[in-house]
Amino acid sequence: MSQPTPATPSEAAHLEEDTVESIVPLMPLVLPLCGGVLMLLLASIAVLLA
Repeated sequence: MSQPTPATPSEAAHLEEDTVESIVPLMPLVLPLCGGVLMLLLASIAVLLA
């Protein structure tokens, strides 16, 4: 069997999926949800200790 020809750096950069770039479109949804969960946790701790 013959080995496939290696991709040039520009083709390799185009082919590989960047995880950060795949998450960035979800940030407007993820950040407020995480902030809300964090505020609820901190408020519950404050009420528990009060």
